[in-house]
Amino acid sequence: MTSATPPSSRSSSPQKVCHSQTQTDVLKPLLGGGISSGGGTLRKRRRVLSKDGRSNVRIEHVSGRSALYMRDLWTTFLDMQWRYKFFLFTATFAGTWFLFGVLWYLVALVHGDLLEFDPPSNHTPCVMQMQTLTGAFLFSLESQTTIGYGFRCITEECPAAIILLIIQLVLTMLMEIFITGTFLAKVARPKKRGETVKFSQHAVVSTHEGRPCLMIRVANMRKSLLLGCQVTGKLLQTSLTKEGETVRLDQRNVPFQVDTSSDSPFLILPLTFYHVIDDSSPLRAWAAKGGGWTDPELADFELLVIMSATVEPTSATCQVRTSYLPDEILWGYEFPPVVSLSTSGKYVADFAFFDKVAKTKTTPIFKPSSPQQGYQSNGGGTLPEVSDPEKIRLEQSYRERGEDRGRVRDTALSVRISNV
Repeated sequence: MTSATPPSSRSSSPQKVCHSQTQTDVLKPLLGGGISSGGGTLRKRRRVLSKDGRSNVRIEHVSGRSALYMRDLWTTFLDMQWRYKFFLFTATFAGTWFLFGVLWYLVALVHGDLLEFDPPSNHTPCVMQMQTLTGAFLFSLESQTTIGYGFRCITEECPAAIILLIIQLVLTMLMEIFITGTFLAKVARPKKRGETVKFSQHAVVSTHEGRPCLMIRVANMRKSLLLGCQVTGKLLQTSLTKEGETVRLDQRNVPFQVDTSSDSPFLILPLTFYHVIDDSSPLRAWAAKGGGWTDPELADFELLVIMSATVEPTSATCQVRTSYLPDEILWGYEFPPVVSLSTSGKYVADFAFFDKVAKTKTTPIFKPSSPQQGYQSNGGGTLPEVSDPEKIRLEQSYRERGEDRGRVRDTALSVRISNV
């Protein structure tokens, strides 16, 4: 097995690839904005999805966007960043304390409980020991947080004060339930669990079971299992429809599998997922040129890889995403083993080799099915090509039977087998 990083001294080519890193310094055309370099032009390909799974799509010119967000306050609070959430949390409580403190001050002002009114000694206030705005603010805080220091309390003198106390406690309790719930939901979101699922920095293409396969490596870095893992791929590229319409970021399915099955792999150890590049693969045109990125049209794509699973401790569904550009898919490389057996008899997954790649002994070759010469029918027309060996064998047997029975015809025998 060769080294994971081919040294540049072995070749006079200006190509220099760091296979264990995300950056690739290669003199080749990358799509996007132009950056001149020497005699050629390097065009950097923009990502739709970053390597850590974040969307790079910006939404603009949405009428009534703020109103739409306010209608769904729960999701808006969950998507809010922590610094804004803490600020809003503090501002909400301080604001309600002060707002109801002003209302309590107005109640005392109307009832004549303030010091500037110099109430008589037999005067019964609405709230005991609340004669200033500061005292009203402190009473509002104590009532909302149920502190109850003992010398500020409401009396039976003012029914309006009793109603105001009920309104404050009900409204602030609903507010506390909502804010506390958003905090707990944000902390318990499976998004953080997805950060402990690791994708390989590069995808590789090598021969597997006699066929060229695109391979990625996925690992679960926690001991808690992920149940029902499903890995799918989406190929984003510009396509042209039969009507002549150009579709940007057209999505094509790229199925992945582990060995011979794609149903619920057991992700207890790092696994390699395969996509067989055949005539039905959306990567067939790119693979037909050996994974070349010299053709701007063939190299204009982005491969999104999505893994969905259920977190075992919480039964929540988590989704992990990443993307690969054409220069991050290495043709003719493979992943070295990362799992070994220790002297104590335990299996060890060494993540030092997780992102490493090694040159394959043989370069994978993808050959699309070449059209075969059609057979002439009795009417002189050309029949559809027959590429199935079983169909060709059956046709040959029909020919031999006809010759054995002495059925000599002026025209060539033609048998058309339905495309089942």
